[in-house]
Amino acid sequence: MERLVLAGTAPEAEFSALVKEAGLDAVVRILLDEVLFRCDEPVNRTPVHIALDLTHEGAHRRMVFRLVRDEPISVVDDESVPVQRELRMAAVDLVRRLFGPMGPPKVGDFHDTFLPARPDDLRDLTELVLATNQASGTLLSGCTTPHLDLGRLSLAYGSDKWASFHWYTAHYEEQFARYRDLPVRVLEIGIGGFDGELGGGSLQMWKRYFHRGLIYGLDLFDKSALNRPRLTALIGDQADAGALRAIAERYGPFDIVIDDGSHDNAHVRISFETLFPYVRSGGVYVIEDMQTAYIPRFGGSAGSVAGPDTSIGLLKGLLDDIHYQEQGPARGTRPTLTQEQVVSVRVCRNIAFIEKGANDDIGFPAWMDDEAWAALGAIPPAPDEHLDQQKGEPRESH
Repeated sequence: MERLVLAGTAPEAEFSALVKEAGLDAVVRILLDEVLFRCDEPVNRTPVHIALDLTHEGAHRRMVFRLVRDEPISVVDDESVPVQRELRMAAVDLVRRLFGPMGPPKVGDFHDTFLPARPDDLRDLTELVLATNQASGTLLSGCTTPHLDLGRLSLAYGSDKWASFHWYTAHYEEQFARYRDLPVRVLEIGIGGFDGELGGGSLQMWKRYFHRGLIYGLDLFDKSALNRPRLTALIGDQADAGALRAIAERYGPFDIVIDDGSHDNAHVRISFETLFPYVRSGGVYVIEDMQTAYIPRFGGSAGSVAGPDTSIGLLKGLLDDIHYQEQGPARGTRPTLTQEQVVSVRVCRNIAFIEKGANDDIGFPAWMDDEAWAALGAIPPAPDEHLDQQKGEPRESH
């Protein structure tokens, strides 16, 4: 799956090598699943059958889709069924449509035959033409990568990250835009689902949003019924550091980790301390629902100040870590992992984005003193000398 995703931007020879190794049928099965996952819901009232022929180096595989309103799109086993439209494209072109960079809708990369056979009854021709147009648009929606609004995807797949208790997707759009065209690995802690429901709405949302991404979800319960190409449900406890490390060793490193799990403050800290080392440089670790830092039954602190053992306390500590170079006597000591690798912390209401990178710029040399500043022609004033005590006005500085 990962090689197929990377083939979206690789030379055609790499796709050919993959087909030779895995077989065209295996590749076509994955492409079929991806197309069906991305398709809009059909709106045509009259049933329409559309054939899609995928070709590669003289071989071809034919799939016939049945589309009609209020029914899921199905693949017809009988390829001899009369079709209202035939589409043919090279398999590598479909891979580039699905896993290449986002852009405007493509044309000119497929062959199209509209109503290849004369209908038996021309009295319904107008309705048939309209239905075929609508069904064709639906099928082609699954063969493209449009710029979809994350809030709409959240609603479509039943995630609670927008227009629910939270309004997170606007923040996610801002923070994740740079990753959207990349073959990212995303791990989300907490798959969701209550009262026996399977959940997985957020995982499907991320799969659609990151069209080249491999999406992993972690839950206490078996949610493997959600498994599809590019989406894998894992079983594990976010409070078990050993289990988290084993998962990260097998499926990481990750570009994005999202903690939407138990929201227990101790669990939040265990997960961060265990998984942050497995976030790639340039990646981001997200903590959701930090209101529990003020709720005692989640290990939070009652009152207006969150304690050091809460998720908010974790973020406060990371702010100090970012500025470890400026901490006087601590300068020159061996930095911790978070001091060395946390480069930014962006906090919005109930959600935080922790960016990983190289926090190793030294800034002012440790030997800089007043004599050195004087040699530069500018001695910085002491913090308590910035106001003129007589007039209460700022002193002019250069």
